[in-house]
Amino acid sequence: MDTTRLTLADLEHEAGKRLDPAWRDYFAGGSGRERTLRENEEAWTRWRPRQCVLAGIREVDLETTVLGLPLRTPLVVAPVAYQGKAHPDGEIAMARACASAGAAFCLSTFAHATPAEVTAAAPDALRLWQVYVFRDRGITRELVAQAVDAGFAAVVLTVDLPVLGARDRERRHDWRLPEHELPAMRFARERGLVGDDVEVIDPSVDWAYLEELCSTLPVPVVVKGVLEVEDARRAAEHGASGIVVSNHGGRQLDGVAPTAEVLSVIAEAVSDRLDVLVDSGIRRGVDVAVALALGARAVLVGRAPLWGLAVGGEDGARAVLELLRDELGAALHLMGVAAAAAVPRETVQRCA
Repeated sequence: MDTTRLTLADLEHEAGKRLDPAWRDYFAGGSGRERTLRENEEAWTRWRPRQCVLAGIREVDLETTVLGLPLRTPLVVAPVAYQGKAHPDGEIAMARACASAGAAFCLSTFAHATPAEVTAAAPDALRLWQVYVFRDRGITRELVAQAVDAGFAAVVLTVDLPVLGARDRERRHDWRLPEHELPAMRFARERGLVGDDVEVIDPSVDWAYLEELCSTLPVPVVVKGVLEVEDARRAAEHGASGIVVSNHGGRQLDGVAPTAEVLSVIAEAVSDRLDVLVDSGIRRGVDVAVALALGARAVLVGRAPLWGLAVGGEDGARAVLELLRDELGAALHLMGVAAAAAVPRETVQRCA
């Protein structure tokens, strides 16, 4: 199948047919009534880009920096877990797709590949490592050290999953997560960690832990899962170099605000102190353009490249990232913006 000819909606539909039903529901689902899952996508459409004609722009520069590191396009593949269940090549294929498309890649704790394997497969990609803090924090320190030793440029601390959200789609399937396939979980079990599935995650992680992590690591720390201005300020105060404005793709506390509604006020409050990124509901290049105008330095995309991976492996994931990149370039050109790194706030307006 020629994935380059498909739209994102086409790829999602095709992926749904190819995936095992249980894993399709895992990747696609949200929590509760899935209100936030739906509103995440809808909220980006409540912002209107403003078209600017005769701007004299020959070509849009999509390059930017994240955490002071160069990035060819302001796209980061989010740390989606269990990518090996979408395609046998899993995270290796996704990392290679990122390297080709100029996007950054964030590797989940619950990945089918180790940081060292990802580095060997995609040495030219900007690589970030996402961490869930295990109840045995010594094990977590060892896993973080493995990622840093493998050349990962930053650690992304997910903070909005102290417990699992009420995910009805997942409850309908009698299945367990494939922890025997996950290098991090095998490592943890070998060192005596006990508990089922997300029970291994420490629910008591606090601001003191963040400060300790930031003060002891040689790489920057990004806090993923921020929806409130005060939490964004605290992240800066405790040493974080960046935050991801995120509601976990609508998979945790149903009914919380979609990220497009809170991004602007958070960015205005803290973007002079740390890098602000955003995820949840971004499906088109124009959504990325709106996010940049609202103060994000880059966006994380999870489900869209995952559908591409499921349909076409590395080629499918790359096709999604290239489509988003090209749509973003066209949107910025039509908005009269010459560089993705400097999108003025006034280029978007809230719908009445």
